[in-house]
Amino acid sequence: MTRAELYRVHQPTRADPQRSRVFVVVSRQVAIDSKFSTVICAPVYSTYQGLSTQVSVGVGEGLKHDSSIHCDELVSITKPLLTDFVGRLGQTKLRELNDALAIAVGLK
Repeated sequence: MTRAELYRVHQPTRADPQRSRVFVVVSRQVAIDSKFSTVICAPVYSTYQGLSTQVSVGVGEGLKHDSSIHCDELVSITKPLLTDFVGRLGQTKLRELNDALAIAVGLK
């Protein structure tokens, strides 16, 4: 597992009405490779409002349709749930993700 990979998680939370949802791993690689049982992820939704904390993604990243990563809704997910690999962000999308994360946590 590496940073910027997308995984489909089945039954992500009880509050989520979807049976499964795609998440992108946003933790730093050192944390991913550590003995920690969880990684920080951002959910992917089919909606896109054009917010500075959202990154548009789609077929190029392994998804079936246009969607967006929502960096204002970060969650911690246990590593064993991240097994259904969907795709990976390219360098341009990774830079957009980094910018959106910085805005979401108040670093920009």
